[in-house]
Amino acid sequence: METQIPAVDETPLTDASPLTDASPKSTTEYVEELVQKARSAAGRLAFLSTIRKDQALTAMADGLIAHTDDILAANEKDLVAFGSSSDKEAMADRLRLTPERIVAMADSIREIAKLTDPVGQTLNMRRRPNGMQVGRVRVPIGVIGIIYESRPNVTADSAALCLKSGNACVLRGGSEGIHSNTMIASVLSEAAEKSGVPAGAITFVDRTERDVVVELLKQDQYIDVIIPRGGESLMKTVTEQSRIPVIKHDKGVCHIYIDADADVAMAISIAFNAKVQRPSTCNAMETLLVHQSSARPVLPGLVSELMKAGVEVRGCARTLSLCPEVKPADDSDYGQEFLSPILAVKVVKNIEEAMEHIARYGSRHTEAIVTQDYGRAMRFLREIDAGAVMVNASTRLNDGNQFGLGAEIGISTTRIHARGPMGLEELTCTKFVVLGSGQLRE
Repeated sequence: METQIPAVDETPLTDASPLTDASPKSTTEYVEELVQKARSAAGRLAFLSTIRKDQALTAMADGLIAHTDDILAANEKDLVAFGSSSDKEAMADRLRLTPERIVAMADSIREIAKLTDPVGQTLNMRRRPNGMQVGRVRVPIGVIGIIYESRPNVTADSAALCLKSGNACVLRGGSEGIHSNTMIASVLSEAAEKSGVPAGAITFVDRTERDVVVELLKQDQYIDVIIPRGGESLMKTVTEQSRIPVIKHDKGVCHIYIDADADVAMAISIAFNAKVQRPSTCNAMETLLVHQSSARPVLPGLVSELMKAGVEVRGCARTLSLCPEVKPADDSDYGQEFLSPILAVKVVKNIEEAMEHIARYGSRHTEAIVTQDYGRAMRFLREIDAGAVMVNASTRLNDGNQFGLGAEIGISTTRIHARGPMGLEELTCTKFVVLGSGQLRE
C-alpha cells in the first residue's frame, strides 16, 4: 500500500530564483531560512513511498527535457561571463551544456528511478541466545549539503540521488554556473513538489558570495554531512571551516601503470581512452607509468596517437630518448591534476617503483595496471591505496553509472562512511532494530 502523503504546496519553489526583497536578508538569515526548510522537508521525505519518489524523479527528468531551451539559454549566460581562452577550455567544457548533455542528465535521473530503493532494507537480522532478534535497517542520512564547482549536471544528479535515498539536499554550485544551476534546480524542485515531494527537499543556494559558504558550514544543527566537489581552494575552505562532517570528493591524480608483460595493443587502447575520451574529468589519466621493458614496444606508438589527438606529452629522460618529440617533464608535472590534454609520462624499473610513485603523487582516486601477470595484478589491487583500483581497464570507468549505481553524487577520496563513487546506498546510514519478546538484561 502506498504511504499517504500529506498535502503540500504545489507552487514553484522560490529558493532557486534570485532574491528580490526590497531589504535583502542578511547572510545568516538567508542561510538559516534555507537549511531550516530543508530540515523540515527531510523529516517527511524519509517516509515517502518508493512509488511517490519514482514518480517525482520521472517528472524531474521530463521537466529537464521540456525546459531544454531555457536551460541552454541560462548556460549561455554563464559561458559568456566565463569567457573563452585556451587556458580556460577545460573548465569551460565542464560548464558547457548541450541538448545531448541535457538528455543524458534526464536519462540518468530515469535510471535512478529504476534502481532499488535502499531505504528500509533490513541487514544481518540474527537471533541472540536470549531469543531477541537484532539487525540493522537502512535509513536516510537526513540533510546533505553539496558544495560544488563548474558542472551543472551535478545539480541534477545530486538532487535525484538525494531524493531517491530519502534525503533533503542543500545545493550550492559555483558562481561560474549560477544561471545554469539556478534554472536546473528550479525545474527539478517544481517538478518534484508537483509530484508530492515536500517543499525544501531540493534547496538551492542562489547567492554567490563567499561568506554564504562559510555560514552554510556552521549549520551543524540542520545539515548532517557536507560533500564538497571542486578544486584545492574549495576543499581547503570546507575542511578548515566546517562544523559538519565532511566527505571529500578531492582531485583526481590518476595513474596507469603498464607492466612488463602487458599486451601492447590493450595497453595503448586503455591509456589512449583514459587520457583522450574526456580529459577534463577527475577520472582521466594524468600520469602514465611504463615498465622499462614495455617502453620501446608501447611508447612510440602511443605517443604518436596521443599527439595526433592534441595531447601535450611531457616525459622523463628515458621517454624522450624513445620519443624525441615529447616535452621534458619536471617534478611539478608528477602529481598534477591537469584536467586538460596534458599527460606526464615516466619509465620505471619495476612494479615496486611504480607503486612508490603512485603512493607519493597519487590522490587516492583511481589507479590502474595493465598486465597479464595474475600475481602482480593481485598485488596491485591489494597494495594500492585508492577509492578504485583497476586491472586492464581505463580509469574513466570509475563512475557511478558505469559501476551500476545509476549515477553518483561524486567520487569520495576519504575513508569515512563511503569511498569511491557514491550512489544510493552510500547516501544512507543504518540504525539497529531489536525484536524482543520480553527479554531483560540479567
